Amino acid sequence: MEHKKTFFSVTKETKHGTVYVEGPVPPEKLATYSFHEGLVAFRPPKQQQQAIIEIAGLPEGRIIIIRNEDIIVGYVTYLYPDPLERWAEDRIEDMIELGAIEVIPDYRGTGAGKALLAVSFMGDEMEDYLVITTEYYWHWDLKGTGLNVWDYRKMMEKMMSSVGFEYFATDDPEITSHPANCLMAREGKRVPPETMERFDRLRFKNRFMY
Repeated sequence: MEHKKTFFSVTKETKHGTVYVEGPVPPEKLATYSFHEGLVAFRPPKQQQQAIIEIAGLPEGRIIIIRNEDIIVGYVTYLYPDPLERWAEDRIEDMIELGAIEVIPDYRGTGAGKALLAVSFMGDEMEDYLVITTEYYWHWDLKGTGLNVWDYRKMMEKMMSSVGFEYFATDDPEITSHPANCLMAREGKRVPPETMERFDRLRFKNRFMY
């Protein structure tokens, strides 16, 4: 499969000034920016910046960022599912995963997350992909937002649905380990039925239970 990457850039006015929401950003460009010290949800900022540079260099890897001048204050990643996850057991060529979305606390409530997703799906090539995302409550900043798990999940679902993600049931043990966890996916307009059939087989490994 050819992984096209059409670059888009949108200017957004916030209470912190003008920001640029853009991508997919190539690795050499990402290396020229600074990574805000508040981006600590997954690993220390310098390590996470190196991780997204590496993702951007993958054939299927896509990184969309929000930057204030040369400082990255938010990002979202897309790549093939982690080899250790169930979703990689069948290497579906046109299925990629929204792996991480993070925005520094100062920019929350500004529509930054929705803007990252909106720019992510501006390219027509995204209609060739089934994009999945797994939401685990232990990745959520419940303390920083003051939300409980249910309100946070509602917020995440609303944000994801703004670009066409829908809820999908699964018997994946990591997701079923807590009722607030969920699997969502966005089916591109040109995704063939075979892709959805293979995805369905990954979603349910223990059909006798249902």
